[in-house]
Amino acid sequence: MDEEEVPVTVIELVSYEDALADYDPVMGLEVHVELGTRTKMFCGCSTELGAAPNSQTCPTCLGMPGSLPVVNAIGVESAIKIGLALNCEIAEWCRFARKNYFYPDMPKNFQTSQYDEPIAFNGHLDVQLEDGEIFRVEIERAHMEEDTGKSTHVGGATGRIHGASHSLLDYNRAGIPLIEIVTKPIEGAGARAPEVAKAYVAELRELIKALGVSEARMEMGQMRCDVNLSLRPNGRAEFGTRSETKNVNSLRSVERAARFEIQRHAAVLNSGGTILQETRHFHEEDGSTTSGRIKDNAEDYRYFPEPDLVPVAPARAWVEELRAALPELPRVRRNRLREDWGVTEHDMQSILNAGAIEPIVATIGAGAPADQARKWWMGELARNANESGRALDELPITPGQVARVAALVAAGDLNDKLARQVIEGVLAGEGDPDTVVEKRGLKVVSDDSALGAAVDEAIAANAAVADKIRAGKVAAAGALVGAVMKATRGQADAARVRELIIERLAPKE
Repeated sequence: MDEEEVPVTVIELVSYEDALADYDPVMGLEVHVELGTRTKMFCGCSTELGAAPNSQTCPTCLGMPGSLPVVNAIGVESAIKIGLALNCEIAEWCRFARKNYFYPDMPKNFQTSQYDEPIAFNGHLDVQLEDGEIFRVEIERAHMEEDTGKSTHVGGATGRIHGASHSLLDYNRAGIPLIEIVTKPIEGAGARAPEVAKAYVAELRELIKALGVSEARMEMGQMRCDVNLSLRPNGRAEFGTRSETKNVNSLRSVERAARFEIQRHAAVLNSGGTILQETRHFHEEDGSTTSGRIKDNAEDYRYFPEPDLVPVAPARAWVEELRAALPELPRVRRNRLREDWGVTEHDMQSILNAGAIEPIVATIGAGAPADQARKWWMGELARNANESGRALDELPITPGQVARVAALVAAGDLNDKLARQVIEGVLAGEGDPDTVVEKRGLKVVSDDSALGAAVDEAIAANAAVADKIRAGKVAAAGALVGAVMKATRGQADAARVRELIIERLAPKE
């Protein structure tokens, strides 16, 4: 495999608008999904995370002479499920191939993959953009393969091989089952190409999770996207030369990588330069990409059929059983939930973008009304997640605890201000909602004897306001309610406080 480094050239980017004025972007997205099987794709080694380096290996996944692979049946089943959910045709007969190249983290010097005979092909996935527009992404193929090992480059400033003093290799990941999902060229998106890329990967992630074949956590490398992009002058039919930004591992980064490459390609072409067919690295800190290596064509990998594995021929009856057992797919489910919850498409998109659908569903399942579940997850908890840089499902609070907070509010034991303090306490590790209420003394005070003194003090301290109320201007009672709430640290029952004020000051008929 050609490891020739691409010279680094500094180019001043053109604006995104200027790039789209002259060029039409064409994308191809390759998404690798790490399957959640217990064992590797071609051997019985464990896939569990966190083991000591090189402790989950055997002669097969290390490529030792004489070792023979055996196909993981659950891996095949997962591939078929993914293909069916993507509206693909499922091959009646397919086989594995050897993709030959040398790289230190590939112990066999070839990767067992599928080439011209994938298990699933000719599909599509409809994705919804933020304004509600539906864009169809055509799927070329979904095929089975194995992951490589992991290289850790030590001693350099960037963590990459160049400048490192030495490298360490961990083959625990070598042989982990992967499904690679490859789109057909995505044309016609125009200026919305980066948004389409993000929406596609987001929808694909939700689909994979719904199928239960992978957790699809991008930040953990369980799902990663290679963004292929080229530009062609407006009005031209032939594609331009593409670049491939490798292993992009967040939705935001997929969008940023596509946008940056559009601007970079346009700058190179406008300056009279030539786009190199190369791999590129994405940099989270500024959204830029830099050169990796010259990109090989398929023929450079010298694919040939894997001689140690028999072809895979899934029975049609089995395929139909899997089709019938598919769960409700994400877009269908979202539409149903949107109607059940009585929210707009825009609101549902915001809930999806926040990663709040599952927490809200679970909170409703724990007994909370839908509007209250949405309120707390999309309000106080979303704010906390943003400030702490965590996903909603990483917050140290359960849907059951959120439902309990909602129940305490509904019962009048908490108001919204106090409920926010309870949530704050739960997030801080002070216990469940009832424990936080007790420890912090947060329960709403609604007893007349406890509130009467505070009401009388507020009336005495605000004589002018009291006179207005006595004169019939009942709306002025809000100022006294506020004074009582301040005096009771927000724990008074505001509705009952208002009633007491009116009882004391409103003119008698």
